[in-house]
Amino acid sequence: MSARNIGAIRLDGCDNVATVLRPVESGEAIRVRCGLEVIEIIAVHAIPLCHKISLGPIAAGADVMKYGQPIGRASASIAVGHHVHIHNMRSARARSAP
Repeated sequence: MSARNIGAIRLDGCDNVATVLRPVESGEAIRVRCGLEVIEIIAVHAIPLCHKISLGPIAAGADVMKYGQPIGRASASIAVGHHVHIHNMRSARARSAP
């Protein structure tokens, strides 16, 4: 499969999100490279370049995994194909000191 056909990439086998490699339209079927495997999911929302898309359901309060480690927690339930960003995830990196 040509790299041109890949719309997103999962960076680690433990990740529950993938990074889109180009802007994605709402309702668009995108191919996601997951190691040697390629899966296809439907984007529920438009997703800007380099933002995250959910690869599976993520429960509210669950870790959002990228790079094989938690990068934040879901602030709401996130379904497959949803845009994952500050509207439904609290970043582990951007927390202010207590």
